[in-house]
Amino acid sequence: MIRFSLPDPAHRLSGVRLWQELGLRSVDFMYGAAGWTLAIPKPPVHRMEYLFELRHRDGSVETILDPGNPLRARGIFGPKSVLEFPEYSPPAWLGYPASSGGASVWAPPGVGGDLPLLVVHDGPEYDDLSGLTRYLAAGVAGGWLPPLRAILLHPVDRNADYSANPAYADFLAGQPYRSATVRIGMGTSLGALAMLHAQWSHPELFDALFLQSGSFFQPRYDAHERRFPYYERVVRFVEEVLKGTAVRAVPTAMTCGATEENIHNNRAMAEALRTQGYTVTLRETADTHNYTAWRDAFHPGLTRLLQEVCR
Repeated sequence: MIRFSLPDPAHRLSGVRLWQELGLRSVDFMYGAAGWTLAIPKPPVHRMEYLFELRHRDGSVETILDPGNPLRARGIFGPKSVLEFPEYSPPAWLGYPASSGGASVWAPPGVGGDLPLLVVHDGPEYDDLSGLTRYLAAGVAGGWLPPLRAILLHPVDRNADYSANPAYADFLAGQPYRSATVRIGMGTSLGALAMLHAQWSHPELFDALFLQSGSFFQPRYDAHERRFPYYERVVRFVEEVLKGTAVRAVPTAMTCGATEENIHNNRAMAEALRTQGYTVTLRETADTHNYTAWRDAFHPGLTRLLQEVCR
């Protein structure tokens, strides 16, 4: 069992709830002599990010970090408290001494020539929150990654651009990096969807894809996403891929948390791409939809993909 607690000696709160993304039920705390407490069975993940949702007596609600847990995880919506269970271990490459770079265009120091290019959606966030260029630098310096460059793309209007937008796919296809000899597209969530859409729309644009927790919406799994303004456009594209035929299949590595809501549409997409000739691996991780989970899945998925296509 996992136990959470929050002191409230004056009983100023009307309720406390565990905020999490695992779909757990019965997450309301009970009040007693020890304050607000909750005990739940350990979920089927290796690490768990969470917050406390406080309900005040005036009806207002706020979310806070767990004051009794100093371990934090950074994310695009702010920090969260995190539990790391005994079976969790961070990637070994985090301990490697290597320069991380950090510019919008990254290349390993001291390496020149026409290098393969990794094109990354949400690039600055990937780098800041998942240590992407640190991983690349460690791999190149350690010899377990081939020399390569990375371009960290900044979204302008993320929802509009990354939602199977033909104009955005055309924009990517017209960029100067098209001249690189080997190009690998990388993205997470909507960014993964947009990379697949760009490669589907312009088959020669990418030679491989690395897609993490892709937002491959289907009505049977994702009806709750209908409020997303570009939902129908995404659904149409996904349906086209599921029932279509690829002009050019490329090696593709996918990752997704086994307990996150995107897992069903990722499984369906992986199977559809395989039937169209893509060489697809889908690694299901014991985590959810967050940048630490995506960081932890760089190896072996991205490592093997880069080794394969950047020979």
